[in-house]
Amino acid sequence: MVDLEEAIIARLESHGETFEILIDPKVVNLLREGKEVELTDYMVIDEIFRNARKGTHPSEEKIKEVFGTTNPVEVAKQIILKGEVQLTTQQRREMQESKRKRIIAEIARNAINPQTGAPHPPQRIELAMEEARVHIDPFKPVEMQVKTVLEALRPIIPIRFDKVRIAVRLSGDEYGRCYEDITHMGKITKEEWQPNGSWIGIVELPAGMRDEFLNRLNEKTRGNVETKILK
Repeated sequence: MVDLEEAIIARLESHGETFEILIDPKVVNLLREGKEVELTDYMVIDEIFRNARKGTHPSEEKIKEVFGTTNPVEVAKQIILKGEVQLTTQQRREMQESKRKRIIAEIARNAINPQTGAPHPPQRIELAMEEARVHIDPFKPVEMQVKTVLEALRPIIPIRFDKVRIAVRLSGDEYGRCYEDITHMGKITKEEWQPNGSWIGIVELPAGMRDEFLNRLNEKTRGNVETKILK
């Protein structure tokens, strides 16, 4: 359960009735992005209100009519997904800032400058977003907003999402040290072991991660790695 001081009201109006719950604002993004959550952990109390401030309740018959159930957790989930959420100015600002950082990270991870083939640093993306006066919806999923943000950035900076394929040669020992990083950052699309014990693989990864990937391999192997960018 969440403290009342940290809670917000989520409201749904239907069938001439108002239904409200008191919840932690963090759960709104989690549910609307399809995450599995233990909703009771984010509710002040597992009750459905007509007016949360006054503490009045709708009838169970009306709840059943509108939501098909009287289970407060199931009803609360529908209210969050379909209804409106009241945020304080500070809560909205904090949620927008958190979502903005996630959008920047997602674009930086996947995007390149098509004129140079180089990734865009997060700072450049952030400045371009400010210049484009991009509006961030604190509740809309990151994936849904990235496309809109990209369209707003294209008149300001050359940018596109792309993949890059990198050929990697490692000794057997270095392969063991680098395998986790390779599979975490990209996908091995082809690999083979050489008679001398070295490993050769082709790794596909988001283009914006190219430099980070190469730097990580060089750090892990102290430069004992051969790489070639294929695209």
